[in-house]
Amino acid sequence: MESAVATAPKRIKPAPKAKGKGKAKKGALSEAQIAVHWKEEEYIRPPKSFFSQANLKDPKFVKKFDEKNFPKCYEEYANLLAWDHPWKHVLDTNHPPFWKWFVGGKLNACYNCVDKYKNKAALIFVPEPENETATVITYQELYRRVNETAAMLRGFAELKAGDRVTIHMPMIPELPITMLACARLGVVHSVVFGGFSGEACGLRAADSGSRVLIYSDGYYRNGKWIDHKGAADIAVATAKKEGQDVDKVLIWKRYPGKRMTEVAMVSERDYFVDEVLKDYQGQTVEPVSQDAEAPLFLMYTSGTTGKPKGCQHRTGGYLAYAAGTSKYYQDIHPTDVYWCMADIGWITGHSYIVYGPLALAATSVLYEGVPQFPDAGRPWRIAERLDVNIFHTSPTAIRMLRKAGAEEPPKYNYRFKHMTTVGEPIEPEVFRWYHEVVGKREAAIVDTWWQTETGGFLCTTKPALDPMKPGSAGPPALGIYPIIWDENGEEVPAGSGKAGNICIRNPWPGIMQTIWGDPDRFVRQYYEKYCKNPKSKNWQDWPYYAADGAMLAHDGYYRILGRVDDVINVAGHRLGTKEVESACLTVVEVAEAAVVPIVDEVKGRVPVVYVSLKPGLIAKKSIEDKITATIETMIGKIARPKMIHMVPDMPKTRSGKIMRRVLAAISNHMDTGDITTLANPDIVEQIREQVQGRARGPIQEGPEDIKMFGEDR
Repeated sequence: MESAVATAPKRIKPAPKAKGKGKAKKGALSEAQIAVHWKEEEYIRPPKSFFSQANLKDPKFVKKFDEKNFPKCYEEYANLLAWDHPWKHVLDTNHPPFWKWFVGGKLNACYNCVDKYKNKAALIFVPEPENETATVITYQELYRRVNETAAMLRGFAELKAGDRVTIHMPMIPELPITMLACARLGVVHSVVFGGFSGEACGLRAADSGSRVLIYSDGYYRNGKWIDHKGAADIAVATAKKEGQDVDKVLIWKRYPGKRMTEVAMVSERDYFVDEVLKDYQGQTVEPVSQDAEAPLFLMYTSGTTGKPKGCQHRTGGYLAYAAGTSKYYQDIHPTDVYWCMADIGWITGHSYIVYGPLALAATSVLYEGVPQFPDAGRPWRIAERLDVNIFHTSPTAIRMLRKAGAEEPPKYNYRFKHMTTVGEPIEPEVFRWYHEVVGKREAAIVDTWWQTETGGFLCTTKPALDPMKPGSAGPPALGIYPIIWDENGEEVPAGSGKAGNICIRNPWPGIMQTIWGDPDRFVRQYYEKYCKNPKSKNWQDWPYYAADGAMLAHDGYYRILGRVDDVINVAGHRLGTKEVESACLTVVEVAEAAVVPIVDEVKGRVPVVYVSLKPGLIAKKSIEDKITATIETMIGKIARPKMIHMVPDMPKTRSGKIMRRVLAAISNHMDTGDITTLANPDIVEQIREQVQGRARGPIQEGPEDIKMFGEDR
């Protein structure tokens, strides 16, 4: 196994200091800053009924996380877990930025999520076909199934602590069961989003050195049966091209005992799990006691260019942070029915479907399909039937549900005490619909900001203590100390109305350990930009660079503007595209908006706007004029789009994210690249014909900033 402890970084240069270059007169905006024109939104107070039952309502507890108490404050999170051996030191900073948390401690993540509880519901699986009944899996049943799977992985697959396994599965119970079985053995799991191609899986398997792949034979997606077995064959072939041999492919059946794939099994390589498990029925496996710093999983980021990047997360610090943030920000109690409508193939599903909620004895809903199948009322029917009272989803899903069925939620008798939004900034207009219509003005909402690399929330309101503010992620999470710097290393102060690059000044337990197999890239990408002293062992000299733009209001609330890659430099003004998109969404006819840059001979780059309208509406010049006027009113003439395209739909990934990269390529007559993994690849040609006309224009390489625009790291 490759060493989990990364080697020391190569020498890097200290962060640049501002020396007058790029500085502007007082009150003016320098090119090192991002222009912002957001108006301050109103506060929305959480209901009194929420405060009375909240996990986090004591201001004295908040004070424990003051910077003067760092890092000892994080023992509050670690104490939520069962440890085989106590830690000696909370934080070791001897090899920055390769921090070590709860040094000397030993524990097992699976034990903490499975063994401590008995006869209460752990998972409720909801199949996409609505005529199939939901399945309740108790903690006792989960314990049995995880143990048998662990015994099978140890015996039949010959896996041991430190080995890596790549799991390419949909949202069925066997996915978390497999993850937890790996954790029981100390096997490092790498879950690939089920909607990704077999090639994407194979590349990740090769990078991690996995010799075992775990699949399902198929699943339902948007009303269609997807035969998934073929992807396994492609993954094995791809891994082999990359120099990695796969010995075994283990395949779960979507319907136990019933084969649903038409793809042939490869002899002495492919095995149906239910057939192999017969030899391991009733077996239990003693959880392997793991060092707190032992890797728990790899999570590969989903960039469409370059080599996949394996974020390596530790066992002790990660699990403590996932549990702590689940308890205090998600407000999860053992009596709650909690539904995170994300996919386990992303970090949100790891932290806030599997590890965090199960460590707190939650009942967690697992839904197989897409939220708008067979119609936009499906999520609210599920919530009503299962008495869900905590709901967690992304702005992408919220916008889709608002577009497809804005009037659906009031038709159903459910009540959410708490709702979360996660994954990208949410526009104030969409936030208000989420609060007023989905939450029925009764739910406390946390709008969270974090990343794959961070393991858990970095900015979020404390739901019982802080008022909600549409469009703002809120203050820092407990024990997180952010700062905003411009490109010259100058701090952007609170209330200045200016934006810059948000950074975190301190380590925290959920932060990734390293990039698997590439520690130099880890240092270069996340720490080099603002490192104060490369020779220092003080954590204060190693701030984390998130590569997100942000502004800080006078009240201490952070507003995240999206990736700094998504900033368009218009005539020397750095304009955040998220702000323009937010303005578009205040136009009542607009359901979705995406803003991309186009080359302009005079201004360098100018924004182009793509919008899809609400169902039943027809594109008209009057709507286009309304969008332009709204942008100019809310932001200014500097943001006036060169073109507005009203398109039937946006190119989207199978997780629902708009692929702005594709739109930028179309606008600039560039190659759109691989679009086979899109949920709706046919829409790309429709948009191209609408924008470019029937005759295909010359394909250009295009500037680097446009080629990279909108990439998801």
